[in-house]
Amino acid sequence: MSVGPEWILAFSGYDPADERRREALCATGNGYVATRGAWAGSVAGDHHYPGTYLVGYYNRLTDRVDGMCLDNESLVNLPDWLPLMIAVDNGEWLTPDNSEVLQYDLELDVRRGVATHRFRLRVADGREVRGIERRFTSMADPHLCGQTLAVTVVGWSGRLRIGSAVHGNITNSGVERYRKLAARHLTELSPLVADGNLLVTATTSQSRHRVTVGTRTVASHNGSPLPGWTTSINGSTASAELTVDVTAGDVVTVEKVAAIHGSRDVGISEPQLATRRALDTAPGFRNLLEAHVLAWSQLWRRFEVALEESHDGALAALRLNIFHLLQSVSPHSVDADAGVPARGLHGEAYRGHVFWDELFVFPVLTLRTPELTRALLRYRHRRLPAARLAARQGGFPGAMYPWQSGSDGSEESPRLHLNPLSGHWTEDASFRQRHVGLAVAYTMWQYVETTGDLDFLSDHGAEVIIEVARFFAGLAEYDAARDRYVIKGVVGPDEFHTSYPDCPGPGIDNNAYTNVMAVWLFGVAARALDRLPAWRRIELVESLGLRQEERNHWDELTRRMYVPFHDGVISQFEGYEQLTELDWPRYRETYGDIRRLDRILEAEGHDVSSYQVSKQADVLMLLYLLSRRDLYSLMERLGYPLSADIVRRTVEYYLERTCHGSSLSAVVHAWGLATLDPDRALAFLEQALHSDAGDASRTGTTAEGIHLAAMAGSADLIQRCFTGLTTSNDVLRFGPRWPAKLGTLRMALRYRGHRLVAEVSSTAVTVTVDPGPGPAITVRCHGHTQVLKAGDSHTWTGRAERPSRR
Repeated sequence: MSVGPEWILAFSGYDPADERRREALCATGNGYVATRGAWAGSVAGDHHYPGTYLVGYYNRLTDRVDGMCLDNESLVNLPDWLPLMIAVDNGEWLTPDNSEVLQYDLELDVRRGVATHRFRLRVADGREVRGIERRFTSMADPHLCGQTLAVTVVGWSGRLRIGSAVHGNITNSGVERYRKLAARHLTELSPLVADGNLLVTATTSQSRHRVTVGTRTVASHNGSPLPGWTTSINGSTASAELTVDVTAGDVVTVEKVAAIHGSRDVGISEPQLATRRALDTAPGFRNLLEAHVLAWSQLWRRFEVALEESHDGALAALRLNIFHLLQSVSPHSVDADAGVPARGLHGEAYRGHVFWDELFVFPVLTLRTPELTRALLRYRHRRLPAARLAARQGGFPGAMYPWQSGSDGSEESPRLHLNPLSGHWTEDASFRQRHVGLAVAYTMWQYVETTGDLDFLSDHGAEVIIEVARFFAGLAEYDAARDRYVIKGVVGPDEFHTSYPDCPGPGIDNNAYTNVMAVWLFGVAARALDRLPAWRRIELVESLGLRQEERNHWDELTRRMYVPFHDGVISQFEGYEQLTELDWPRYRETYGDIRRLDRILEAEGHDVSSYQVSKQADVLMLLYLLSRRDLYSLMERLGYPLSADIVRRTVEYYLERTCHGSSLSAVVHAWGLATLDPDRALAFLEQALHSDAGDASRTGTTAEGIHLAAMAGSADLIQRCFTGLTTSNDVLRFGPRWPAKLGTLRMALRYRGHRLVAEVSSTAVTVTVDPGPGPAITVRCHGHTQVLKAGDSHTWTGRAERPSRR
C-alpha cells in the first residue's frame, strides 16, 4: 500500500546521541503492550535502550538516600523479545556501534503501525551486509508481535550466522537520574525451549506478577526453508542460532512471532501456558501483519483527521501524536484496570505513573471511543477507597487523590528529587498538588456531558465527584478578616512554588486555579446529584451520609471563596506579585535553554520559589477547562466580575513569566491566546505538535518516554480550541475561530451514538451525520441551532461568535 509523507516519521543516518529519543518515537504498541524501537539485539547503554512494558504491571523497590528510606513503584521493563541478530563468520553480532555504517534509516509508518530499520554495515575486513528489519505490535491481537529481518549478502561468500533470543536479565535503567537507585524488578527468571520456541518467565519481586515472553522463529535462504536451529538456555536467556553458507546476492530472511501474557490478564489460566498456546496457534508473519493493518485502518476510521492545504507538516505531526496516544491507550486497555500513563508505554520517566495528564487526553478519546474513556475512568473509581483513606489520614473528609498513582491508588510521588545540574537531592513537594482531584472530577463530568451516560454518573461518577467536593470543602477555611473562605498550603499546576521564600510552612495559599476550580466543583456536585434518578440519589445520600448542611455549605462556597488579584490581573497565588522579578535576559543569555529554571537556580544556590517564575501555565488553565461564559459567570457569582481586558492582561502577564518547563504549557498557552492573538496561538500549537518529534535539542526527555498529554493536547487544540467545539446541556456546539493558515479541517467524531464528520474552515462549518439508527442530535453554530437526524448534513456560514462569551 502506498502511503504519503504525512503518514511517515523518518530518521536518516546513525546518530548515537539521538538514538534513544528515536527509539521512543518509533515504539510500537497496542494499549496493552509496547516495545521501544531499539536496534534488535542491542543492550541498554548510552546509545540504545530496549524496553517492553505491559500496562499496569508495577513493582516496588526500596532504597536509602541521605538516611531517608525511599519507596518507589515503577512500571517494569520486561524480558526483551527483540533480539534478531546477524554476524559474519565467527565475528560478533553486528550493530551500528561495532561496524562501519554505510546506511542507517529508521522509519515509522503510523498508518500501518510498522517500524522499519534499513541498514548497510561493513565489518573490519570489508565485507558488507544490507538488511531490512520490520516489526509491529499487533493491534488485532494484543498479546502478539511480529518481526522480520531480510539480509542481503553484498559482494562476498562465506558463512552468515543468525541469532534469535529472549533476554531476561533486564533492569529498569532507562532514566539516568534513577540509575543510582534499585532497578532489578524481575526475579525467578525461568528460560525455556519448548518445541523450538524460546520463552522466559519472570516474576516481579514485590507485586508478584508473573509474565511470560515467548518467540517462534523461522528462516529461509533464497526462499527455501532453513532448518538447523541450535537452541540453548542460561540462567536468564533462551536463545537460538543458525549458520548458513552464502554467496554474493543471497538473501536470508528470518520471521519471528512473539507472544506475551501476564498474570493480570483476563481469560487465561496462567501466563506460560497462555503464551505457549499463542505461539502454537498464531498465524505466520504475513497473515499476522494483515490483521494488524486492518485493525489500524479501522481505528484510523474512528480517528479520521485531515488538514487540507495545511502548512509546516502539521498534519503529519498531528497523526503521529494521535498514533502514539492509541499505542498507549486503545480498545485493548478496556479490561486492563489501568489509568493513562503520563509518558505512554514508551519509557521509564515518571516511573510509568498516572498523573492529572489524563485531563488533556480524554477529550480526544471521548469524542471517538467513549467506551475507552469510561473504562479508564473506572481506574479512578476503583481507587476511591485509597483516596478516602488518604483524606482521613490527612484529617479531611471525602477523597484526596494522589498526585502520582500506580497500581493501587497510593501516593507514589517521590520524596526526594535529584537535580542533575548540581547533583543535590532536594525535597520533592509535588505531592501537595491537591488539584489532581479536581482533574478527576472534571474528566468524569465532561464524559457525562459529552456522552449523556447517566448510568456511569449514577454507578460511578457522582460518588467520586461528591467525595472530591467534600475534600475541598474540608480544605477551605473561613477567614474572618476577609469574610471569605481560603485554601492554604497547596501547590498549583505551576509546580515551582511549593512554599514561600524563607518560610518553613508547606505549600502556598489561595492558588487561584485551585480555588476557582473548587468553586466549579461545588456547583457540579450539586448538579450531579440533581441529575440522578430519585431512587439512586436517595441511596447515594444515605450511603455517603451526605447532609443538607453540606450542600448548603457548597452553595455558600460558590459565593464566598477568595480569589487573589493584583494590578488588574488574577494572581497565581496570594503574594505572587511580591516575589522577586527574574533577570530573564541574563538567564537566557547565560543558559540558552531555561525551561528548568528550578534546577538552574538551585545549582546557583537560589530558590525558585523566591521569583515570579512559572514552570507552566497555572492561572491560564482556567481558560483551558472553562468556557469564557462559564468562567465569567462563576467569577461574577463570587463577586469578582471579569472583563475581556482582565483576561488579556492576565494572559500577557504570565506569558512574560513562564519558562515552559512542561510540554503541557504550549497547549494551554495556545488555548489562552486563540481569541487574543491567533498568530502567537499558532506558534504554541506548532510547539505542542512537535513537542517530542521536533528539534532534538528542544524535546527534552523524550528518550525516556513520549509526553502523552502534550501529544493528545495538540490534537485537542485542533479539534476543540480552534473549532470552538463544546458539549453541554445535550447540545454539540461550534464557535469557530479557525485560522486560515491551517486550511480546512475534516474530522470524524462520535456523539450520542452517531458517527459524524465535521468540516471546519475559516468561512464555514459543515456537520454530516452518518446513516444509521439513533435519535436526532442538536448542533449549534454561529448562534443558529439545527436538529440533525441520521443521514443529515448542514452547513453554517457567517461570523464567529464573540470569543469573550463563547
